[in-house]
Amino acid sequence: MTGWGGIEWDAFMIVAGAALASTVVLVTLYSLGIRLLTTGGRIPLVEPAEFTGAITVMWSKKAAKLAKRARKAAEASPLSDAQKAAAILGGYLCFTLCAAAVLYGVYLIVPALHA
Repeated sequence: MTGWGGIEWDAFMIVAGAALASTVVLVTLYSLGIRLLTTGGRIPLVEPAEFTGAITVMWSKKAAKLAKRARKAAEASPLSDAQKAAAILGGYLCFTLCAAAVLYGVYLIVPALHA
């Protein structure tokens, strides 16, 4: 079905829907991966940046305070060691699925990869 300006609206809506769905899936997987790693006791803590163009600069004193808070939270966790290990494994699985989805998207976009 071609409409105004020769645009195939059916194909356009399919592409828009696929883009929206894949965005929701990737963001959900990444967020779930971060949550599972945090639940398992692997708090992602980024070291302070040493360059002046950083948006947020975290001094070593603040970084130590946040690391201490993360250790206390990990010690207070009601989960068993097996549950923590399962959460960490689930987090890594979520990141692996994210990477696989991105690589599949690149495969679909680049014709030289499947020609």
